[in-house]
Amino acid sequence: MTLPATDPELRPAVLRSVFSTFPTGVVAVCAIVSGARVGMAVSSFTSVSLDPPLVAFCVQRTSRTWHTLRTAPRLGVSVLASSHAGAARTLAARDGDRFAGLDTTTTDSAVHIRDSVSDLTCSLQDTVDAGDHLLVILRVHTARADAAASPLVFHRSGFTGVAQHDDQQPRPSSPVQHARSHRS
Repeated sequence: MTLPATDPELRPAVLRSVFSTFPTGVVAVCAIVSGARVGMAVSSFTSVSLDPPLVAFCVQRTSRTWHTLRTAPRLGVSVLASSHAGAARTLAARDGDRFAGLDTTTTDSAVHIRDSVSDLTCSLQDTVDAGDHLLVILRVHTARADAAASPLVFHRSGFTGVAQHDDQQPRPSSPVQHARSHRS
């Protein structure tokens, strides 16, 4: 089978524009490494598996932040709420204090952003080469969700929220649930 040639007009700017048409949630991936909080905003997050509990995200191979975060025994993944657009911008900054003005909690080495839609405490399971990015697979050890909170959405290179439909009633927050892990 012969694959068609790649369209010569398929430049990074065109791809960025096309990819931006797909709305995504935004998560903060954060930890304590060598006594300091380290974190980044990620818009390529997805669930992978219930058994074992796995999630994933993509990160540029050249990310210095990921190079540091990957060494933490536990990573905090916070699904950012619609009120966290400023936090997402701060966590995405190349320079400066990425945690300026952010209220966080820490368990072990995992750092979570307060008032997030949900929080997961994870460890690195695997990385897979994916072009100029890495696909990072994380094992989930604990999870908490606030079903009444509204998530932050990244769409067309900007932040927005999700409108609640009249027929949707917020559910009470779920308790912290611990996912069983086969590895520690």
